[in-house]
Amino acid sequence: MKVRLGFAATLLYILSLAGNMVAQAPQTEQMMDKKRQHIVEIATLTGKGDLDKLKTALIAGLEDGMTVNEIKETMVHVHAYCGFPRALRGLQTFVGVLNERKAKGIEDKAGRATSPITDSRSKYERGRDILAEISGVPADAPKADYAVLAPEIEVFLKEHLFADLFERDVLTYAEREIATVSVLAAIGNVEPMMKGHMNIALNVGVTPDELRNLLAIVEKLVGRNEADKTAVLETSSATAIFPKGNAIEGANFNGTAYLQRLMTDSETFDVVVSDVIFEPSARNSWHSHPGGQILIATAGKGYYQEKGKPIQVLKPGDVIAITPDVKHWHGAAPDSGFTHIAINTKVSLGATEWYDPVTDEEYNDYKE
Repeated sequence: MKVRLGFAATLLYILSLAGNMVAQAPQTEQMMDKKRQHIVEIATLTGKGDLDKLKTALIAGLEDGMTVNEIKETMVHVHAYCGFPRALRGLQTFVGVLNERKAKGIEDKAGRATSPITDSRSKYERGRDILAEISGVPADAPKADYAVLAPEIEVFLKEHLFADLFERDVLTYAEREIATVSVLAAIGNVEPMMKGHMNIALNVGVTPDELRNLLAIVEKLVGRNEADKTAVLETSSATAIFPKGNAIEGANFNGTAYLQRLMTDSETFDVVVSDVIFEPSARNSWHSHPGGQILIATAGKGYYQEKGKPIQVLKPGDVIAITPDVKHWHGAAPDSGFTHIAINTKVSLGATEWYDPVTDEEYNDYKE
C-alpha cells in the first residue's frame, strides 16, 4: 500500500517512534550569502578556464567586498582539483583586473594574510587529522582502493590538499568545500569525488539549500551538461537528513548502498529503524519480512515492486506499508540516487527472508 506524507509529517513520524514528538516551524529556502556565491563563481570559472567570464566574476567579487586575499585563496585552493595551468591562468587574469582597477584609482582591500602554522607535527599527521575532522571518517579507516594501489598519492593528498591548503585560515572549511564542489562540478566526470565533497560540505555546516543554490549557479555559468551530472548527487547528498552509513556488503544487494542504523528496540517498540541510501540502479534482492516493513522515501527517485505486481516509482514523501511475508524489492531508479527510511516492524517474529537477486530484466521492466 502506497500513501503520501508531507516531508515534515514523515520526519515527525520517525521521531515519534523514539518517543520524541518534535514540531518545527517551516523555513524558507536558505540562499548563500554574497561572499559564498562569489566563491562559487570564481572557483567554477577558474576550473572551466573561461577567463572572460572569470574577469567579470572577479570584479563583482571585489565590488561586493571580497578581499584580494580571499579571492586569491579561492584560486590557489582550486588548483588541487583543476590543475596548476588553470589556476595560474586564473591568477594572471586576477592580476590584470587589479592593475586595471588600480590605474582607475581603485584601491582594493588586501585583507588579512594567512596565519603561520605552529603545529609541529608532520604535514601528513596534520592533514590526516583535518580530513578525519571534516569528513567524520576515522583516521584509521580502511584505505580506499586507489590508496592501496598507489600509496604515494594518499600521502600527497594528506600533506598537500588537507595540510597545505585546508589548514590555511583565510577561508573557512565550509568556504573551501564550496569552492571544491564548484570546481568539481565545472570540470565534470568526477562524480565519486563530487559526492564525497558534498557530504563533507554538509559535515562542515553548508546547508542543503546552499548546495542547491551552488548547483544552480554552476548550471548558469557552464551549462546544463556539466550541472546535470550533479543532479544525482544533489538527491543523495544535499537532501540527507542523517549521517551517511556504512557500505552494505553481501550477495543481497546489487550495486552500491549505505545503511545507517537509527534505532533498534525489540523490547518497547519491537522495531528496527534504518536510513538507507542507494546509488543509481542499486537495489536489494527479493525478500520478505515476517513482521512487515514500512518504507518512507526521503530523497531522490526509487523503485518498489511486490511479486506479481508492476514496479512503483517512489518520490520524497511516499510511504509504502508492506504486510508480513510479502515478497518484494526496492532500490534506486537508473537515473537517480534514492534514500528511504526503513522501519522493520514486529521484528520479534523473525529475521528477513532473502530470495533470488532482482534480474536486469525485472529491474528494467518499469513502464510509465
